[in-house]
Amino acid sequence: MTGTRARTAAAVVLAVGIVATGSTASPAAAGSLSSTDVRVREGIGTSPTADWRLAARLSADIGRALRGRAGHHAVTVYDAVTGVSCHAGGGRHFDSASIVKAIILAALLRWHQETGEPLSPLEEQRATLMITRSDNDAATGLWNEVGTRRLQDFLDLAKMDQTRLGADGRWGLTQVTAHDEMLLLKLLTRPNSVLWPKSREYELGLMARVIPSQRWGTPAGAPAGVTVHVKNGWRPDTAGWHINSIGAFTGTGKNYLIAVLTDDNPSERYGIDTIEAVAQVVHRAVNEPRPVEGPAAG
Repeated sequence: MTGTRARTAAAVVLAVGIVATGSTASPAAAGSLSSTDVRVREGIGTSPTADWRLAARLSADIGRALRGRAGHHAVTVYDAVTGVSCHAGGGRHFDSASIVKAIILAALLRWHQETGEPLSPLEEQRATLMITRSDNDAATGLWNEVGTRRLQDFLDLAKMDQTRLGADGRWGLTQVTAHDEMLLLKLLTRPNSVLWPKSREYELGLMARVIPSQRWGTPAGAPAGVTVHVKNGWRPDTAGWHINSIGAFTGTGKNYLIAVLTDDNPSERYGIDTIEAVAQVVHRAVNEPRPVEGPAAG
């Protein structure tokens, strides 16, 4: 195990290092740019020039949180208020486990938008159980009802072209990426033509009502006053545990998103700890007051 962990730790450092190459501006250079239309790269983070310090901090803190952790990891973060985003391993595929339930519900809601019919009482019951309690029977019922064609139609509309639906009804083996999970979170939290406001409000409302025992992962470290919308997934196999968490965090002056996917964890708790280490540094960085940038010297 020591050798395996050493190799995976090295892989994490290498992955972050690859993403970090191609930085378009140093902090000093970024501070001298006056156009907010220009974006700078700071390690795994990018931002408008005015918020390069937040991008740099998130990049460094996420890298430290993952350093030395066993298994494989992918992280995407987006702060809609500042425009800062971070990506590490975003294109790597992971077994979805139960985070696919957020896709199932979104596809169901999209289908009902097209038919103009409200959800039936049974669909509402299943949706509530599937999201708030991660009920597998409810998920299977809705997966079968929506069907793979409509599920794929939703993915196509959402431009989630890296996601591969599980075969033979095995929804937990759907292959997802942190990149596509961020696209889903953005669809749920921003105006768009794929999901109408009532659909977004419905799904986010259920994600805000997840039972306490399943509110781990990306919510770790979320401050008071921020509304937490979360969906987690967990599944063991012969290589270890698949542990995933996606979350949207909203409130007065707050609107940011976190997706963390992991696999080959030696235990369920280990995977949760990895995700929560990332989440805590993100919540801390995004919510701390930042200095007001003055005008560039001319």
